[in-house]
Amino acid sequence: MKVFGKIKYVILFIVATALFYVLSHACIADVIFPFSFSLLFALVWANQKIYVVVPAFLAGSIAADYSLVGIVGALCCAFCAAVPYLIHYFCKKNMKIWELAIYAFVSQVGYIVFGAVVGGNAVYFALISAALGTIFMLGYTKLFESLFMRGVAFRLSAIELISGGVILLSLASGLLPLEVGDFSFLKMFVAFMLLTITYCSKNYYSVFVAALFGLGTLLHSFNPVFVAPFILWALAISPFKTHRKYFSAVVLVLCELLIGFYFKLYYSFSWISILPSAISAVVFMAIPDKIYFSFKALFDLKSDRALVKNVVNQNREILRRRLLSLSDVFGEMCRVFRGLIQQNLSQQDVKALLRDEIICKNCDTCPDKARCHRNRQQEISRVLDELVDIAFTKGKITLLDIPSYLSANCGRINGIISSCNLLARQYKSYSGMLANIDNSKLLIADQLQGISSVMKNLSIEVDSDIAFDSKREERVIEELLFNDIVCTDAVVYEKDMHTFEVGLIVRNSDSDNLKIPDIVSKVCKCKMGIFDRFSGSQPGFTTLSLRSAPKFDCVFALSSATKTGSPASGDSHSVMRLNGDKFMFAVCDGMGSGNQAKSTCETSMSLIENFYKAGFSSELVLSSVNKLLAMQKTDVFSALDVCVLDLKNGLGDFIKMGSPSGFIISSQECKIVSAGALPLGIVDVAQPVTQKLVISDGDTILLFTDGVADSFSDDQKISDFLKDNYSTNPQVIADRLLDQALANNNGRALDDMTILAVKVFNNN
Repeated sequence: MKVFGKIKYVILFIVATALFYVLSHACIADVIFPFSFSLLFALVWANQKIYVVVPAFLAGSIAADYSLVGIVGALCCAFCAAVPYLIHYFCKKNMKIWELAIYAFVSQVGYIVFGAVVGGNAVYFALISAALGTIFMLGYTKLFESLFMRGVAFRLSAIELISGGVILLSLASGLLPLEVGDFSFLKMFVAFMLLTITYCSKNYYSVFVAALFGLGTLLHSFNPVFVAPFILWALAISPFKTHRKYFSAVVLVLCELLIGFYFKLYYSFSWISILPSAISAVVFMAIPDKIYFSFKALFDLKSDRALVKNVVNQNREILRRRLLSLSDVFGEMCRVFRGLIQQNLSQQDVKALLRDEIICKNCDTCPDKARCHRNRQQEISRVLDELVDIAFTKGKITLLDIPSYLSANCGRINGIISSCNLLARQYKSYSGMLANIDNSKLLIADQLQGISSVMKNLSIEVDSDIAFDSKREERVIEELLFNDIVCTDAVVYEKDMHTFEVGLIVRNSDSDNLKIPDIVSKVCKCKMGIFDRFSGSQPGFTTLSLRSAPKFDCVFALSSATKTGSPASGDSHSVMRLNGDKFMFAVCDGMGSGNQAKSTCETSMSLIENFYKAGFSSELVLSSVNKLLAMQKTDVFSALDVCVLDLKNGLGDFIKMGSPSGFIISSQECKIVSAGALPLGIVDVAQPVTQKLVISDGDTILLFTDGVADSFSDDQKISDFLKDNYSTNPQVIADRLLDQALANNNGRALDDMTILAVKVFNNN
């Protein structure tokens, strides 16, 4: 392994030295040299093995210019790159980008001082080189951050593309003077790059790169001789991309022959001038296709994405079937549990059983049984039935409840009284136990039915295939990159006719960019909003989920007061987003005040929130919570006021159990949402009062507890007050109503007071 590491180091050193040697020749107008040192500092910033990069820079730069100025300038650059890096490293302090820019500019002090000594324009050229190189270095850092963090398989932003173009341009500029007679290393490099890019990517990529190489030679000495030939190469080999690769290689060599001998675009051209393109063509054909295919995958991920999308839809179908099967299983379990519920005996049957048991315990061993039952059997049965009735009604019987003729003729009155009371108590206890067991079975059956419904609804949601929109995906990525927002991947699909959903993977630094929803909205041609975000599997990136914004949006306000003298409020509230574009708003009033009421209220609200989050229907949620509270057999009651608002269509489901009336306020009117039903936890079976109302733009929904309602004489008084004190601000409405409720009681809160105000407005 140590030998392999040394070989790898030597290879990296040679490649880096050659690169810096070439870039040391790269210039603008033969007087401005900003390319070599800018790349050095960018590589140092990207943590690319300083023990390789800095020595390679020194070797390449000194080999290119071994004059005193060249050596001093190279040493200054190496010193300013290595020493600050090591200081930051050993001090364990991250280097800031502005600090790196200062170090890069200062590294040119040797050339600047030499320019000042020489005089003339030399110092200005040195300053321009330092400034341009610092700017290029900042662009290179962005490019290297992107490549080393995301890899090369993702699109680049505008700044990153420009920085990559500058590197290609500088390579062409640096290779231009490297010639041996008529043999041009520039032409050999460009020919191989164009053949490879054309074979592995889209045609216009090679034309663009060819133009960049030509522009690099033009900037070097303002000589346009290579601009046209390079572009002609790219245009000539592009039509042969789909054929065998040697067609492209042969066409490039033929094109070079025509350009040199027929069109005479070069100043001088000989048979040796053909060698660079011919050598590139031979090397290109000699490289195995599997290497090109691997490289090609970096440019075209569409086939992989198409396969992934097909797999997604196949998995959705498998998931749908499993969910439907699970729904059937839970539905069958629900029916089984309901079938286990035991039906209690009728009242008459119970009385007959208890009467027979009393006779068995007291009369069977009595010596006078034959005489009594022969003469008074019907009358004895009637009397015992009456005694059982009294025991059921009063809880027990006494000697005063025994008819006089029975007490005069029966010697076992005390036994009858004792047996009757004991059996009545035992039956009541047994009956209560059976009721609890049956209620538990019914509660479990309800939950199983709820799970079955949730599973079925989920299977319906995944029933249809996702219609991915590849064109919009590309446009989203391009628009984001144009705005310097790096997006490594995008998924766009229509959930239904009115809803787009978009998933984006962006840099952490871009995840809070306010332009993202606007850009996606522009591409999808509808208003989009971010509804979820989470850390992705790729370090440094965040996944954003966007969805078509609903027709309406809402804001809420809260105003509350604790009962005067009470240690804690027995009221609570909840504002929670449900699946899709639905919101649940609720206020809950635990009966009484103080810590016990607070605990009751919090328990009720917690149960309701969790049931709604699971996707249960409102009827099942309230039924289950009511049964759970009723089974506690304590005075634990809660008044509940719920509104489930669908922001897509403005429909509001109002659900009330023991709560006061609600109100819907607008600038024109005030609607009263009527109250009713028993609070939660009083009886096992309680039906809530439900209403479905249409909520319009500008409406404000008011939900409050009875502490507020009881401060007014009736609902009309509240309605009149709200009309007279209307405001577009929901917080102002809630505060004014609370202040008036307190004022009606001389500034005292006779009960806990909670007001929840929800303002609904058009989202467009």
